Amino acid sequence: MALKEIQAKSILRTHKKIESWFLSRYGMNLYRGCTHNCMYCDGRAEKYQVDGEFGCDVAVKINAIDILRQELDFTCRRKPLKPGYVMIGGGVGDSYQPVDQQYQLSRKTLELMSEKKSPVHILTKSTLVKRDIDILTKINNSSKAIVSMSFSSVDDRISSIFEPGVPPPSERLKTLESFKQQGIPCGMFLMPVIPFITDTYEQMELSIKAAYDFKLDFIIFSGMTLKEGKQKTYFINNLEKTCPELLPNYHTIYPKDHQWGNATDTYYASINETFQILTKKYRIPKRIPPQLYVDILDENDRVVVILEHLDYLLKIQGKPTPYGYAAYSISQLKEPLSSMKHNLRQIKGVGPTTEKIIKEILETGRSSYYEQLLYG
Repeated sequence: MALKEIQAKSILRTHKKIESWFLSRYGMNLYRGCTHNCMYCDGRAEKYQVDGEFGCDVAVKINAIDILRQELDFTCRRKPLKPGYVMIGGGVGDSYQPVDQQYQLSRKTLELMSEKKSPVHILTKSTLVKRDIDILTKINNSSKAIVSMSFSSVDDRISSIFEPGVPPPSERLKTLESFKQQGIPCGMFLMPVIPFITDTYEQMELSIKAAYDFKLDFIIFSGMTLKEGKQKTYFINNLEKTCPELLPNYHTIYPKDHQWGNATDTYYASINETFQILTKKYRIPKRIPPQLYVDILDENDRVVVILEHLDYLLKIQGKPTPYGYAAYSISQLKEPLSSMKHNLRQIKGVGPTTEKIIKEILETGRSSYYEQLLYG
């Protein structure tokens, strides 16, 4: 492993709208590069411009806390931060990868978030996060915290092959159990499942049943992407060493030169169907449930999140949905929805059914139709 200390110009990354997967408008990468070295990680892709050899080299933003403190200073900002969880963790470097034992940027960030009374969502593959259970408990008691861990399966043997620098899934689950015992909501990001290896009905049931057994609050799911270039080349070269018999299947489901590295729609539909069947069997929410955000987000973002969740929940069933378009239109509004309560149909994408759902959310903070789909 090669470490390089760098000076960051900024830390806090602002999304154009609320990110409904994580309930955040703000995220950060404390490190660039990741020694977890997961075989499928799209952090290798050229678009992320990570210097050095991904999986071995890590850049440490040694001034991260000073910069972040400035960015969070309400007196210096043109606009105050919008309410929501601040996401600690990123695609180009797990904030709790081994180097954080030395630099402790994650803990120092949490101390700052606690000082600012900001809600925090952690996403990691590392059991090192347990080091900070004290400060995360404090944040949860004052402003709310979520701890999520990502998995491609709960099979320790498979993980040792495809996630060589990561603690085994069995240890990750025990870590989540520790946070649950402190009353902190926890989730499983079952993403990505690895085609023909961890996407089978049997493997996915093991993962989803584990989430049920450990009383996790939700599961977020997705298939794997393989972007042309470094990411795809690295994965295919390693697959050739471990499971060469699967190469023809990968060439079938991953068309060349797809902009986002997506597999075929048919493949994604098949694994989504399996996920739908199993989460319904175990009654686990397929998105972060509303009790974890109704009191945190402002009314517009709350509506956007629920509509985007509805859009997802219907799409994985193969059903058409108008809710994504309506959610985007609402995310662009400058005024609160409550001031437009009698003119909601003037918003692009809002028809009579969507209008009814929006009114219910504005009045109650929830949607009965949404919650029916979330658990069904």
